[in-house]
Amino acid sequence: MDTNVNYTIVGAFVIILLSAIILAIIWLSSGFSFEQYSTYMVYMQESVSGLSIDSPVEFNGVNVGTVHSIELNRQNPQLVELLLSVKSNTPITQGTVATLTTRGVTGITYIALKDKSTDLRKLKRLGDEPYPIIKTAPSLFLRLDTALSEVSTNLRLVTESIQSVLDKENLRSIKGTLHNLDHITGVMANNSQQITKILTNTAKASEKMAPLLQSSTTAIRLLETQTLPTAYRLLDNLDTMTQSFSELSNELKENPSILIRGSIKRTGPGETQ
Repeated sequence: MDTNVNYTIVGAFVIILLSAIILAIIWLSSGFSFEQYSTYMVYMQESVSGLSIDSPVEFNGVNVGTVHSIELNRQNPQLVELLLSVKSNTPITQGTVATLTTRGVTGITYIALKDKSTDLRKLKRLGDEPYPIIKTAPSLFLRLDTALSEVSTNLRLVTESIQSVLDKENLRSIKGTLHNLDHITGVMANNSQQITKILTNTAKASEKMAPLLQSSTTAIRLLETQTLPTAYRLLDNLDTMTQSFSELSNELKENPSILIRGSIKRTGPGETQ
């Protein structure tokens, strides 16, 4: 009787243990945890190629959840609806934005959340929306594609502008202008050689005239110190002589007999000659 009881207990224990192991495996494989999660909606306006269900959701590089579902919007097929399962204690605010990101090494595509700190109020559900909607920002690939498209458009416009400018008539004009510039350059080169020769000759002449200029300076100094004073004295003497001749001329006009008798000294009343 005791043997039957022991087998029964052992069998029950084995069954309970196997059941517990199976439940633990199911629980671990299904991702059950005691962490509470909140659901958020994201509308992507670009391709989500590479993103799949259960792809990670990171907030500033920290894993905070997973992608729960991926579907096209029924009203607008250009939009992709993403349901994100995010830990409830994650600070999702009005300033939080979602970006589609790919790791450079592994190539894994995930959703990156980042708070711009423009509005720190907690994100709430609006109107008839079933879940709060997180705003989106363009991914790096979308920004690069947009930039490359703009560059391509600008290059095309520049090419068209160049083609419109460089037509046959303008090309002939440009060719003629270049020919004239070449001719002018040659003339200027010849003239520059002549100008160089003239400047060289002028410099040589200046060197030769330097002694003459020095001699002229010495002569001017001698003229100022010796010749000019003598000339001033000579002019003074000539002025005196001129006055004397003027007086003599006046006397001859009054008494021409002076030339014969000589100068007669006049006497006053009561004087004798």
